[in-house]
Amino acid sequence: MPHLFSPLTIKDITLRNRIGVSPMCQYSAEDGFPNDWHLVHLGSRAVGGAGLVIAEASAVEPRGRISPDDLGIYSEKHIEAYQRVTRFIKDQGAVPGIQLAHAGRKASTYAPWKQKDYGVNVSDDQGGWDVVGPSAIPFSEQHRTPQELSIEEIQEIQEAFRQATVRTRESGFQWVEFHAAHGYLAHSFYSPLVNERTDQYGGSFENRIRFVIETTRIMRQEWPDHLSFTVRISSSDWVEGGWTIEDSIELSKRLKEEGVDLIDCSAGGNTPNPSIDVGPGYQVSFSEQIRHSADIATAAVGLINQGMQADDHIRNGRADIVLMAREMLRDPYFPLKASHDVHQTDKLDVPPQYERGWTRWK
Repeated sequence: MPHLFSPLTIKDITLRNRIGVSPMCQYSAEDGFPNDWHLVHLGSRAVGGAGLVIAEASAVEPRGRISPDDLGIYSEKHIEAYQRVTRFIKDQGAVPGIQLAHAGRKASTYAPWKQKDYGVNVSDDQGGWDVVGPSAIPFSEQHRTPQELSIEEIQEIQEAFRQATVRTRESGFQWVEFHAAHGYLAHSFYSPLVNERTDQYGGSFENRIRFVIETTRIMRQEWPDHLSFTVRISSSDWVEGGWTIEDSIELSKRLKEEGVDLIDCSAGGNTPNPSIDVGPGYQVSFSEQIRHSADIATAAVGLINQGMQADDHIRNGRADIVLMAREMLRDPYFPLKASHDVHQTDKLDVPPQYERGWTRWK
């Protein structure tokens, strides 16, 4: 029976354990470039024992950034900067991953600590830009109204995803995640709440998932077959009349047919104030349902912050890996402590520089 510290092999990539660092925006880049902050932030979690370390949502074009301070991978010049990060993560025994993204109608907002209210749009004179989406529906009153994309513009964005996938490969990443969740561009296409199109990208379920399926196919053509390809989805809009877990199961089946290896099962993000019953592991049921009903590997997320809790999700077949965000911010060395909690200390290598200080976990 797999447990939290069992290796996980997907294609030719083997994670040393089932603990992954979820993509977390750091709002610390300039023109999309990773810098010392990203090296230390991501590298320290690799040192701390995570099997997988995923860099934050990295925009495939400048207007796809959530804020002006987000990472991007829309220039050949970005490659060398990312290589520095991927080399270090690999050297610590973890697998480097990245989430490729386009913020769509939720773009051009301030970093959280630069404005009191979340989602305030950046004015033009402060470096803001026009945003785009499947339909001209703003996320909130504080966000910009997006320009409805034409078919030609959709294809241009898909080409940006293709080019970003090539740069991801050349940057040394071994795990790529297509961000199709949290109300960003891809999610906006498949959710009936915000897609009012009447062409081949709107209306029916088949049409609304077209952007995700096509973009996945385009990215897969550039991604090596021996490396891991995953998709993050919002498993539910948490709103009546919106996207549902049943929709997610069907989408996941289609994505598996396109060669997707794992579904990262998040939820929400498409409306400002959905009604969510938040608690420990509150989104894990989505991972469990998709894993069993679509017969595909899944990642579980959502207030997973204890070693025994995470181990239980793996042992009981609710997920193949747990991705952690807040707990990893609080404690980069969570895997080391979790290995003690679940009595698997022999399954985790401690860096020799730290070994004497961690002998109490042996």
